[in-house]
Amino acid sequence: MPASAASGPAAASPYRLADEVRAALAAGRPVVALESSLVAHGFPKPENLDLAREIEATLRAGGAVPATIAIVGGQIRVGLGADELRLIATDPGVRKCSTRDLGHLVAARSHGATTVAATARIAAAVGVEVFATGGIGGVHRGAVRSHDISADLVELGRTPIAVVCAGAKALLDLPATLEFLETQSVAVIGYRCDEFPAFYTAASGLPLGCRADDAAHLAAIVGAHRRAGAPSAVVICNPPPERHALAAAELERLVAQALAAAAESGVSGADLTPFVLADLARRSDGRTRACNRALVLDNARVGAALACALSARRR
Repeated sequence: MPASAASGPAAASPYRLADEVRAALAAGRPVVALESSLVAHGFPKPENLDLAREIEATLRAGGAVPATIAIVGGQIRVGLGADELRLIATDPGVRKCSTRDLGHLVAARSHGATTVAATARIAAAVGVEVFATGGIGGVHRGAVRSHDISADLVELGRTPIAVVCAGAKALLDLPATLEFLETQSVAVIGYRCDEFPAFYTAASGLPLGCRADDAAHLAAIVGAHRRAGAPSAVVICNPPPERHALAAAELERLVAQALAAAAESGVSGADLTPFVLADLARRSDGRTRACNRALVLDNARVGAALACALSARRR
């Protein structure tokens, strides 16, 4: 465990750990990291703040300490208080923060909401082993021309953390995303599933080579991955809850329509994903947003169970 996690961040450390998170790490108790970009940019206000509180409550109910990560006034915070969580959820000046953005947001003393990449990097640096989120980024459709590949994938190739997610969003090139993860030596595990989930649906037609059906098995895999010296992440794919999931064919039709609307509007780059997600919510009469909420909470439950199982293995 890094010194900052065991004894609190030293004066030279860029991280400020909440007292509860620091104490849990020092004692070897289960801690689960949470990203803040989902809070700041993933859901409309005021639903986003309510959801952030519910995610943290779900982790606590599962026996884990929540460590929501964000930049507040230029400080990298691991674990947010109520006022800080409200700031991230409500302040329109909160910037989306990937790994590359950490330096300039800290130097500018700005507020930043961390993506999967930045959250994974910070969580692993302070000794948090498990990170629960909605979905990871991936290779965008048409990347052979645009080279649009999420920094999440590269970061997961060099950051030893277990990420519980619902796969990657269906608007991405999912076969290419899986290939990229393989190239980065990222282990991809199906949790009670045999296919790579497509976020809003469990069905992608892309088989996974490894499956686990309980938290103890997941913990055994994660522990063995770390002991083998692998520098990369373990991505644990938890399909969306069945009653909220969309049919694969319907989802692909909606995605095609949303991507066409984005092209007609000239939307691309960093603006593409939020545009498409908002368009999908509109076209599905809110079902994609309800699915997103449900899967995030379910991933938190799995993340808590995994963190508890890892903690029990250490004891």
